[in-house]
Amino acid sequence: MRIASHHRTPYILLTLTLTGTLLCGCHRQEQPRHIAGEAQGSFYSIIYYDSAGRDLKPMVDSLLRDFDLTASLWNKGSLIRRLNDNTTDTVTPLMASMLTHSLEIWRYTGGAFDCTVGGLVNAWGFGFKNRDDITDTAIDRLLSYTGSAQLNIDTVTLPDGKRLMRLRKPHPATELDLNAIAQGETVDLIDGLFASLGLRNYLIYMGGEIIARGAKADGRPWSVGIERPANDSLDAPQVEEAIGLSNLSVVTSGNYRKYYEKDGTKYSHTIDPATGRPVTHTLLSVSVVDSCAWRADAMATAFMVMGLDKARAFIDDHRGDSHVQAVYFIYNDGGEYKTYATPEFEKLILK
Repeated sequence: MRIASHHRTPYILLTLTLTGTLLCGCHRQEQPRHIAGEAQGSFYSIIYYDSAGRDLKPMVDSLLRDFDLTASLWNKGSLIRRLNDNTTDTVTPLMASMLTHSLEIWRYTGGAFDCTVGGLVNAWGFGFKNRDDITDTAIDRLLSYTGSAQLNIDTVTLPDGKRLMRLRKPHPATELDLNAIAQGETVDLIDGLFASLGLRNYLIYMGGEIIARGAKADGRPWSVGIERPANDSLDAPQVEEAIGLSNLSVVTSGNYRKYYEKDGTKYSHTIDPATGRPVTHTLLSVSVVDSCAWRADAMATAFMVMGLDKARAFIDDHRGDSHVQAVYFIYNDGGEYKTYATPEFEKLILK
């Protein structure tokens, strides 16, 4: 399954086809259902077991439309576009939650994850605007608008007693970019919807982000493949490693599909918030397994910014933190692809 996304392009692959053994049999006498569609510049695919036999696609599509109105940079009327354009400073609970999560990971990673890099992403040609002519002066100017240190959400009580949440940006020119966490947040929202409907066994796939609940029809964990880095952005995806998931999420971030070449130099879509430039290290992709998709999403991006050595050192330094334990790296070592899996990730690999 090939996915085209706005910001990240490595894909997590379902190792069992949606029309094959994954759909055979029953689960507690429940017939599996499959819904799919387009969203966020990508595709979603969901398998779920529901004794009531409900078609949940209308509910999912409605949720996705509402999410786009909040966080899509490609929707001119979205809340994030209006925040970036300074035509509003009022944020919804969903936006406040996403910003709170982003600030949490920004602090946790020492700034490797930063949601204020929107101007830099656009300038390098990976956003919704045309690529700028990049100069050191332009980068320094954009860096002066970048940084989550002064980003804050204030709660204001109005004279009528109503309370509003308002965003305070470090500079009017600061541009938010939530693409490195948005699809993870979306998966978690769909997960919450399904749980509220009483579903217990399902697999949600959104542009590469996955969350798996319960088990497949045969009682085994859901099988998910991690993509082998491609030599070319148009190469068909291949599985590098397969893992089994139950009540876990996995997200992959990488550089080998979303890039462009200019004057013989390859420019990655991953922007280092510290330098304002695309990363140049040998790390090709990072897959993070976590209990929630938004955190796996953000941490995968942060590790891609850090690079292999710094990311491994970070994991060692935070060994007691449950949400950075199961991580899988694919990197280039002298032209040869190599991998490193933490012990916690190795336990998930299907033999």
